[in-house]
Amino acid sequence: MLSEILEDEQLVRRPTTAFINLSRLKHNLRYIRSLVGPDRKIMAIVKANAYGHGLVPVARALLNYGADQLGVAFLEEGIALRRAGIHAPILVLGGLIGNQVRHFIEYNLQIAAASSFKIEQVDEVASEMGQKAEIHLKVDTGMERLGTHWDSTETLLAAAQRAKHTKVVGVFSHLAESEHSDHSFTKKQIERFQYVVDMCARWGFRSIHKHLANSGGVLYHPDAWFDMVRPGIALYGVPPCSGPSPLQPVLRLVSRIVYFKVVGEGSSVSYNRTWTASEDTRVVTVPVGYGDGYMRALSNTGQVCIRGRRYPVVGNVTMDALMVNLGPQGVGYNGDEVVLIGEDPASRVTIGVHEIAQWSGTIPYEVLTTINTRVPRVYLEEEEESSLSTLA
Repeated sequence: MLSEILEDEQLVRRPTTAFINLSRLKHNLRYIRSLVGPDRKIMAIVKANAYGHGLVPVARALLNYGADQLGVAFLEEGIALRRAGIHAPILVLGGLIGNQVRHFIEYNLQIAAASSFKIEQVDEVASEMGQKAEIHLKVDTGMERLGTHWDSTETLLAAAQRAKHTKVVGVFSHLAESEHSDHSFTKKQIERFQYVVDMCARWGFRSIHKHLANSGGVLYHPDAWFDMVRPGIALYGVPPCSGPSPLQPVLRLVSRIVYFKVVGEGSSVSYNRTWTASEDTRVVTVPVGYGDGYMRALSNTGQVCIRGRRYPVVGNVTMDALMVNLGPQGVGYNGDEVVLIGEDPASRVTIGVHEIAQWSGTIPYEVLTTINTRVPRVYLEEEEESSLSTLA
């Protein structure tokens, strides 16, 4: 399998590598802990391959650093964590298909129960298996994605009370625009969720976890914290809003120059000839492309850092390579490191995730989660220089 080859330390691989700095991950978790206090639980979200950082290694690290439980999107992610020997509570946040229920119970995964029908399905399968399922009630306070509408919570609670083989361990909802400068809709969602929490208490569900705050909720809306928070992208050092932040970026994506050439005036570069040299110039090729998650939308808009200077990506990004224009006088040679995401250690020039998102017309979440699994991850335990020098 490709994953086994990427982990084979005896092989000299292509130089494109994602360095994951676990000490920064620890810093970010501790910063979030300092905000929400010691008494609230932290559900660390590790869905989508831990936002591109590597599901199992990051989940283990977060639990070691003090996260109380984990959250994933799909059943398969939860099973992968269980098969890796992780025993902490895991909530699967995504929608539930009825024939999956037995797997949730078999692997001791907490279920997001979004309707009374889903609760009945879970309870029936749990009864047949002679086991008890754990569920978090999912209510919709304005996202309109999953969950019973907040003002119909009683139907959900009635179904939960009828269920004999199902234990309610939490109730939750999701904020639709917690990073928005206009807080009015988020305030409305918080008020709606408080109504749900109060109703749960009246129905006897008092000791369950109440969680609403995603990363934006954690960073910008203390009223959304309740007794558990669900940070995602903030754990990885990327705040939902651009600007100064005490969070530290965890991922650094780098490669190396593998080819150098002089492109003559009037010559075009890459597929569909979208860029033409206006003068004789130096162009280098880097072995990373949209097949790795470096998006094609960065064609003729993205920048990289070589030898402490920013240079533009020119021509269409291809599946396995991109080209960079160094200009007539630019300096770059075969083997030189190319910073695609993150900081150049020597110059401190940084290619930020928010910048890349802006260049490609998307959001930071997509920039991180599209980094393909064929890009090897190297995990740094300490604040050490994440350079390719040891891999050359």
